[in-house]
Amino acid sequence: MKRRVEDRVETAERVHDNEGMSEGTPGRGKAAEGAGKSVGGRLLDLIERAGNKLPDPAVLFVLALLLVWVVSAMLSGHKFEVPSRTGPVAKEVVNQLSGKALTQFLTDMVKTFTGFHPLGVVLVALLGVGVAEHSGFIGAALKRLVSITPKALLTPMLIFVAILSHTAADAGYVLVIPLGGVIFYTAGRHPLAGITAAFAGVSGGFSANPIPSGLDPLLQGLTQEAVGILDPDRAVNPLSNWFFTAASSVLIVGVGWFITDKVIEPRLKNVEVDGDPADIPKLGEMTDKERKGLLAGTAAMLAGLGVLVALCLPATSALRAPNGGLTDLKAPLMQAIVPLIFLLFLLPGLVHGFVSGTYETHRDVVKGMAKSMSTMGYYLVMAFFASLFIYAFNNSQLGALLAVNGAAILQAAKLPPGVTIVGIILLCAFVNLFIGSASAKWALLAPIFVPMLMQLGISPELTQAAYRVGDSTTNIITPLMPYFPLVVAYSQRYVKKTGIGTLTSLMLPYSIALITSWSLFLLLYWQLGIPLGIQGGYTYP
Repeated sequence: MKRRVEDRVETAERVHDNEGMSEGTPGRGKAAEGAGKSVGGRLLDLIERAGNKLPDPAVLFVLALLLVWVVSAMLSGHKFEVPSRTGPVAKEVVNQLSGKALTQFLTDMVKTFTGFHPLGVVLVALLGVGVAEHSGFIGAALKRLVSITPKALLTPMLIFVAILSHTAADAGYVLVIPLGGVIFYTAGRHPLAGITAAFAGVSGGFSANPIPSGLDPLLQGLTQEAVGILDPDRAVNPLSNWFFTAASSVLIVGVGWFITDKVIEPRLKNVEVDGDPADIPKLGEMTDKERKGLLAGTAAMLAGLGVLVALCLPATSALRAPNGGLTDLKAPLMQAIVPLIFLLFLLPGLVHGFVSGTYETHRDVVKGMAKSMSTMGYYLVMAFFASLFIYAFNNSQLGALLAVNGAAILQAAKLPPGVTIVGIILLCAFVNLFIGSASAKWALLAPIFVPMLMQLGISPELTQAAYRVGDSTTNIITPLMPYFPLVVAYSQRYVKKTGIGTLTSLMLPYSIALITSWSLFLLLYWQLGIPLGIQGGYTYP
C-alpha cells in the first residue's frame, strides 16, 4: 500500500534530486538545470564529468607503464642514495627502454603476471566464497541475523551485517543493500533509510571488518611489493591491520546509526513512497530446508574452526613457526591464511547446499565455483597490466627515487607525522572518487607512499591503514563506483524519482562523518599505541 504524506521538501532539493535521473528532460535548458543547485551539487557534477573522462583503470596502468619507460629513459644513470640500517646504499635509475630491459620485460611477462601476489589471493579465496554464496549459505546467514533483531536495534544490526558481508566479496551489494530496503519497509520505516544505512556499511566502511577477509592479504601483497623497493627483507603480516579494522567496525556502526536515525530519516520523513507495489520486494520467511541448511552449514563452520584450533594448540603443531609462534610470519598458519579462508567458506557452503537442496550433485558445486570465477574477467585484465607496471616501476628504481625525494620534501616541511597521515587519507579519498577498485588504487599508490613514509620512520602497516580509511569513505558518493547505479535502481523500487543526485545527497552526510571520525580514530589509536594488528607497529625500522 502506498504511503502518501505531505511533501515539504524544499524546491531546490527537488530540482537537485530530479536532475540526477532526468538530465536531458525536454523543456529544461542548462541554465535552468543549474539554477537551483547548491555549490556542493555543482561540485559533485564537476567531479562526475571529470571522472567520466578518465580512462579505464586497466588503461591507466598501460599509461603509467609508458610513463615509467619514458621517465626512466630520461633519467637513465641518475645516481642517488637510499638510507638503510647499514648506511647509505648507492642506486641509479635504470632505463627500461633499453634493448636489454625490453628483452627481459618480454621474457618475464608470463612469470610477472602469474606471480602477481594479489592475483592468486583473490582467485583462491573466491573459489570457496563462491560455493558458500551460490549454495545460499551466505544469504541465509545474513537474512537470519537481521530477522532476529529487535526493531530498536534494526539500524546498527543492519550496518553490522553489511560490514560482515565484506568477507564474501561483493555479496553485500547484491544482497544486504536491497535487503535493507525490504526490512525497513516491513518495519514501517522509510525504505531508502535502510538502503542508505546498508550502503554505508557495505561500501563506506569497506575496510572495517572484525573477520579477516580476502582484502587483507590482497592489500598486504601490494604493500609487500612496495616495501621491497627499499627493504626486500622487511615482511608485512597479512593481518597487520586486523585489530584496527575490527575496532573500526564499532566506529562505523555507531556513526552510521547516528546519521541514519538523526539525519537521513528526518530528511526522508516527508518523501513519498510511490513505487509500484508489485515491484516492492517483501521479506519472505525462510523455508524449513533453508533453516536446516543454515543450521548444518553453521555447525560445519564451527566444527572447522574447532579443528583448526585443536591443530594449533600443541606446542609441536606443524602450523607453528620454528620458534613456536603462531602469528610469526614464518608460521605455516600465517602463510595459509588464504587457503583457510577458502576452506572455511567451502565446507559450510557444501553442507548447506546439499542439506537445503540447492546442490544435488558435485556438478552444482563446480558451477558455483565457475560462477564466482566468471565475474573475475575484468580483474584479470586489470591485474595483468598492474603487474607489468609494478615490474617496470620496481626495476627502474623510480620508486626509490620518488621515495627519497618525497621524504626529503616532507622532512623539509617538518610536518607532524599525524598531519602527514591525514594528508595521505585525504589524497586517497580524492583518488577514490575516480578509480573505484581498491586494489587498482593501491597498486598505483603503494609503490610511492609506502617507501616514502618508511623514509620518515612511518611503518608500512600504518600507511596501509591510512589508505584503507581514505579508500572506503568516498565510495558512497561517487557515481563512478561500479555498484552505485545498482543502488540507485534499488531505491527507485520505492521512490520512482530517485536519481544519482538523490542518492549522492543522501550518502554525503555518511561520507563526511566517516572520513572525519575515522581519521581521528586512527590518530587516537596511534596515540594510544594500540597495535594495528598482528605485528602491526607504527614505526620503521
